[in-house]
Amino acid sequence: MSVGDPEQNVCRAGGELLRWLLDVAYPLWASRGADDVHGGFHETLDSDARPAYEPRRIRVQARQAYCFARAASLGWTGDWEKVLAPGLSYVRSYYRRPDGLFRTLVAPDGTALDDRAFLYDQAFVLLALAESQRALGQQPELVADAVSLRNALYTHLKRNEGGFGSEVTDPVPILANPHMHLLEAALAWMEVSDEPAWQVLADEIALLALHRFSDPHTGALRERFGSDWTQLGPEVGPVVEPGHQFEWAWLLSRWCRGAPGAALSKAERLVEIGETYGVHRGVAVMGLLDDFKVVDGSARLWGQTERLKAVLYLAKRSQQPRYWLAAASALGSLWKFLGVRTPGLWHDTLAADGRFVPSRVPASTFYHIVSAISELVMACQPGI
Repeated sequence: MSVGDPEQNVCRAGGELLRWLLDVAYPLWASRGADDVHGGFHETLDSDARPAYEPRRIRVQARQAYCFARAASLGWTGDWEKVLAPGLSYVRSYYRRPDGLFRTLVAPDGTALDDRAFLYDQAFVLLALAESQRALGQQPELVADAVSLRNALYTHLKRNEGGFGSEVTDPVPILANPHMHLLEAALAWMEVSDEPAWQVLADEIALLALHRFSDPHTGALRERFGSDWTQLGPEVGPVVEPGHQFEWAWLLSRWCRGAPGAALSKAERLVEIGETYGVHRGVAVMGLLDDFKVVDGSARLWGQTERLKAVLYLAKRSQQPRYWLAAASALGSLWKFLGVRTPGLWHDTLAADGRFVPSRVPASTFYHIVSAISELVMACQPGI
């Protein structure tokens, strides 16, 4: 392998990113991001890594649990169980509704603030349970929680026309994004459970992506749909999000079961769309119209991680240099967001004018970072 080999360069830079995660980010978020008083995790930290006692979304609690469930497999030698256990307990104690779904928002002390149950949130609870099962070994109570939640999804959110409603009392528009994360959760459960129902769920969502969420003219994955699967236009938000093109590409590449040729071709097309139209000034931007013109030129950190995951997976599978070169570009853009005063934190949003937007540091982004570094480790590990 030559000195200038793009795969070698990506893996070398990936090693630096992994060291940042293990030596800096995990210790900081374990000590400052976990709440030792009430349990659970803080929503945000300021630029000096100080928390605020803000209302807490279930999606953040589940994402942080996922991150610490993955910690040991990535090489962190800290006491990840000491962080994960109270995080899971907080989720199971304060968010579960009588119908088996999980409410969206509580106060730091666990008082319910918003009892609505969104499909998006349920997907992350399932993901956190799967990763915790992987990390902790066989935990019957986690399996029971996951099965109970899956059953509640089918009872309260399943649509006769296919897919799931977005929220129990307000199911329309049908949103692709929550389905995407539900596919991620189903794939995670397939790796730790041989129960066929997880495969059934994954297959249904992957086929929805190929046949319902996909624009028949451009091949892009669109975001919002009416109850009859009519594609909704830009009046309700960006029609095409580059970060989601990459994220769907990563998931469909992993799925590749019922329609392997179609799924791989779709993944390659989604990456092509993202790389060609969604990367500007070296970063993946937020929003495009249906003709791929930029409607939102800002960029968020999570879009860079999803770009990295998608091109890494295709690079490892195909060994095509263009995907390794794209991975190197994505790594470079990701590092830009990590260049902050307090190591272990990050910028969340880069404005279209090239300046970072001042804000508190959202804990929710840690999930994207950990997931991307996990994919880097897999891509750079010989024989995998």
